[in-house]
Amino acid sequence: MVVVRTLHRRTFAAAAVLAVIAGFVDGIGFVSLGGYFVSFMTGNTTRASVDLAQADWSGAGLALLLIVSFVVGVVGGTVIPTGRMRSETGVLVLVTGMVAVAAAAQTIGWPVAGGAALAFAMGAMNTVFARGGEVGFGITYMTGALVKLGQGLVTALRGGSRTAWVRHAVMWASIALGAAVGALVFSFVGAGALWGLALVMVVLLAIGPARRWLHV
Repeated sequence: MVVVRTLHRRTFAAAAVLAVIAGFVDGIGFVSLGGYFVSFMTGNTTRASVDLAQADWSGAGLALLLIVSFVVGVVGGTVIPTGRMRSETGVLVLVTGMVAVAAAAQTIGWPVAGGAALAFAMGAMNTVFARGGEVGFGITYMTGALVKLGQGLVTALRGGSRTAWVRHAVMWASIALGAAVGALVFSFVGAGALWGLALVMVVLLAIGPARRWLHV
């Protein structure tokens, strides 16, 4: 299984950048959807359950739509074949395309459709580090990262590795920073935030760093 502490430094740098992007997207999704998530499916599961208990059918439907979209995105990222284009690059091309779809939906005033596209993109992004059809390291799994951070701190206090927790802290900080920036930028430029992100991802894919960094 691929875990944070075993990632090559170059690959870990790519993972941190992807976490910033995921946080940026989730911050935008949270604001545009009024408190629902496009990468945090535990939160959406809770929202769906609470909304159902309170007979908020539209809210529950939105949460379930996002969950389904996320799962479909995971399927989409997983079935991308290897070949002349590395599967990781193919996944990022898919993610970039769905971010552009979400930007278009936001531009024409369809936030729910945009949110579904972003959830699909985040589901796909979590398969970037999949090996053999299994996701060993998910970009947006911050609960797991915080658990590992806590365990790493205990290890350090007991005389073990003093730095085992650092990478998990970096991943958490990366997604937190991305979410803050995403929400802030979206509040000023709306759909332009997503168009800008799509452009940045196209540039990263075009000039090559993303392809070089994703080798585990």
